[in-house]
Amino acid sequence: MKIDGELVEGRFVTRLNRFAALVDVEKGEVMVHLPNSGRLRELLVPGFRMLLKPVAGEHRKCPYDLALVDLGFTLCSADARLPNPLMAEAVEDKRTQEFAEYTSVRREVTFGESRLDMLLEGDAPPCMVETKSVTLVEEGTALFPDAPTLRGVKHLNSLIEAKRQGYRAAVVFVVQRHDPERFKPYDSADPLLGQTLRKAVAEGVEAFAYRCRVSEKEITLAERIPVVL
Repeated sequence: MKIDGELVEGRFVTRLNRFAALVDVEKGEVMVHLPNSGRLRELLVPGFRMLLKPVAGEHRKCPYDLALVDLGFTLCSADARLPNPLMAEAVEDKRTQEFAEYTSVRREVTFGESRLDMLLEGDAPPCMVETKSVTLVEEGTALFPDAPTLRGVKHLNSLIEAKRQGYRAAVVFVVQRHDPERFKPYDSADPLLGQTLRKAVAEGVEAFAYRCRVSEKEITLAERIPVVL
């Protein structure tokens, strides 16, 4: 996925609320939209280099979205909206061996009380897929979530029901950086999510994790890493 336009460099100052932060750019401090409601404590550190995407719109309070965070040893995408299109792009380009049989990607599919990210169709049983954005990595292990998520639990329960109804079902954790070696549910942050994920896998829901290659020009779904339950 290409990053359109030139990014604006700044330094993180402080978080104002769930969806806004102050960043110091060349012309002074500006309010920036955070397209991610997670805690992001590993990313939102005063002085960290931020790369901002200019966004036009007369009704916007924030002239920029936070796009990337420079951790020194790797760039990390902070945009929680990206895993869905990143996964769809990888499936359509035949870059995911696990979903190579599918030729059609339907986005934002309603199933029961949930809206799941995609339905894959092709030369295999239709597959319901939910993607999750991961940014937290500790000692080579990617962790999700960094805060309790009842929405995430709801999506997993919907995947369990889809599996029971004859669909293939999968949850995909998209780690928006390139340094992790494995993925684990972050039980200390949300034990219910971890319990539900293990239940889902026991009932036949597949769990995958991929890391991403991230540059200032492009973000790409890359290698699959082990899921440790």
